[in-house]
Amino acid sequence: MTLGEKLSKLRKENNYTQEQLAQVLGVSRQAISKWESNITYPETDKLIRISELFHCSLDYLLKETEDAYNRNQYNEGSPFFGKRLRERKSEKTVWGMPLWHVGRNARGFVAVGFNACGVIAVGFRAQGLVSLGLLSIGILSLGLLSLGLLSFGLFALGILSAGSISLGVFSAGSISFGIISLGAIAIGDFSVGALAIGKYFALGDNARAMIALGDSEAAGSVFQKMGEFSAQDIVTVKQSLDTIVPTYLSWAKEIIKLIL
Repeated sequence: MTLGEKLSKLRKENNYTQEQLAQVLGVSRQAISKWESNITYPETDKLIRISELFHCSLDYLLKETEDAYNRNQYNEGSPFFGKRLRERKSEKTVWGMPLWHVGRNARGFVAVGFNACGVIAVGFRAQGLVSLGLLSIGILSLGLLSLGLLSFGLFALGILSAGSISLGVFSAGSISFGIISLGAIAIGDFSVGALAIGKYFALGDNARAMIALGDSEAAGSVFQKMGEFSAQDIVTVKQSLDTIVPTYLSWAKEIIKLIL
């Protein structure tokens, strides 16, 4: 089997048109056509890029035999996906982006790959409006290390963040840092947790803030209360919040008032 025949076979197996492959390789469609017809041959850097794109060895491409062993050896899968991830994509595109793309470096409205970027992205490293991966970035992000407006993961960073260790405007986790923070260990402007450390307000078993409400320990510079608190205590806390909390955190103050 010639280089041109192998290139044509690989391209079709992975659902690339000649135009799409040309765009990826930075050449013209006519160049792809000539390669597949064995009229001309790709330069060395293009051959390397083709081998990376289709996960095959240079030996497989250059030897005029179909050496399945070399090809499959190069294509051993990553631990993340288990088996070899076969490159394929939708022929339909919108604004030049395929509707779906599965591959090591996937780019599409739905992208699945080691490196995935799309509206919905799933991969080891995922970037998208909705992303799922070990390293995940998106509007809605789920992953071991997660960054997004809504972020969930072992380590989570976002506007609304939840994780073992989380950082966000609204943060919940075993250890959490945020303007409003909830967790076993909660640190923030307004904190609720077993150990709650807040700037303005803390509620928990052990509470430390300007206003501290604790079950077993409370340390507050403006108001502190241990154990159950009365209706009058709630009134006092709300009045104190109105006094000490700056205007730009009024929205957070009102949320805390709702939970009292």
